[in-house]
Amino acid sequence: MSISLVISTYNRSKKLKECLDSVKDIADEIVVVDNSSEDDSVSVAKKYTKNVFIRPNNPMLNVNKNFGFGKASKEWILYLDDDEKLTEDLKAELKNLKESLDKNSDISGYWIPRKNMIFGKWIQHGIWWPDYQMRLFKNGKGKYEEKHVHEMIKVDGPTERLKSPLEHENYTSISQYLYKLDKFYTENEAERILESGKNLEWFEALKMPVGDFLKTFFLQEGYKDGLHGLVLSILQAFYSEIVFVKVWEKRGFKEYNSNNFINDVFYQMKIIVKEFNYWFLTVFINETKNPIKRLILKINRKKQII
Repeated sequence: MSISLVISTYNRSKKLKECLDSVKDIADEIVVVDNSSEDDSVSVAKKYTKNVFIRPNNPMLNVNKNFGFGKASKEWILYLDDDEKLTEDLKAELKNLKESLDKNSDISGYWIPRKNMIFGKWIQHGIWWPDYQMRLFKNGKGKYEEKHVHEMIKVDGPTERLKSPLEHENYTSISQYLYKLDKFYTENEAERILESGKNLEWFEALKMPVGDFLKTFFLQEGYKDGLHGLVLSILQAFYSEIVFVKVWEKRGFKEYNSNNFINDVFYQMKIIVKEFNYWFLTVFINETKNPIKRLILKINRKKQII
């Protein structure tokens, strides 16, 4: 099993070096696609490989990633972003896989868990863990679809999962988070809603962010990550609100006509309060060891449903 490492990078010379250092003992070939960086990323990349390709900085990030796949010559492709690196455990697992994988295996790709480091902490709940990513696949069997920035590599054939994670230094600052939220993610999500023709009602301005917060903080146990989990759940709610208002903007800031708008909002807020109460009670029920207290909490929760 031979591996071509493919990396797409832009203005991340320091992180690029860390990424390449982590994989240089695993990769049989390194392919770097530079998205017209303005720092010394190209010179850093050339210290590790001759296969450095400079491309226009396409807002659809997956275009240049797929370009890199087309330049890989080995049997398998391992793709990494420039802010990702292999952990020691993953390197050991990949070395073992290279030695043991049967050339006649029908496996076309491997999902790799990803440790997301956000604001200096490994986030172990919510959407952030185990966050499986398709990153190792047979050459010619996988590519991005080039539709949305959050698309994963689509592989033709059976897949399996690896146990050891790669590490992703996802967000190091609030400014970085807000920049990506506005520049890439919410803009892309709003366009997808517009393309689908989905009609967003006015109350989605409340339901979308609240729904995302409830899902991230309670259902996906973001509260177990403490203050980080709370902040990230709020930011996820903010993400949804921005998506809503961008769709609203692109549709001409259409007004909602109501004889009593404050009453309409009050009704929606009553529903939201009941939902919050329900989820708090659900968490308390799951975490209490006292059977009597659990029974009382279940009774109170049932009242929230009625």
